[in-house]
Amino acid sequence: MNLVVIKRKQGQEVLFPQVRHARTPWHRLRGLIGRPRLKQGEGLLLSPCGSVHTLGMGYPLDVVFLDKEGRILRCVSRLAPFRKARARRARHTLELPPGSIEGFGLKVGEELQWVSARIETIERGET
Repeated sequence: MNLVVIKRKQGQEVLFPQVRHARTPWHRLRGLIGRPRLKQGEGLLLSPCGSVHTLGMGYPLDVVFLDKEGRILRCVSRLAPFRKARARRARHTLELPPGSIEGFGLKVGEELQWVSARIETIERGET
């Protein structure tokens, strides 16, 4: 899985600097099952993905569903274990630590974007 940085499209504010991008069927299927809780700044971006479940998970997640342009279609705060959620027309799903939606004030209609974490590091002059 590649590491990406999630930013607000408006203003370029970095929200989540360490997000794994799951793009293969296996990585999407596995998701966060069997992995430790996400820490602040971490996440999992599933592409393509319009629905998720928390079967087999021992902790809640914040879930953000995005369309193909990165526009937020739906936010689900603190999705409990053994539950599912979906959004019509969602192309990407962002799984985050609980409290992230509220903490960053993410709203339906807002646009997010992601870039390779490596490119972001180079742009900041780090190697």
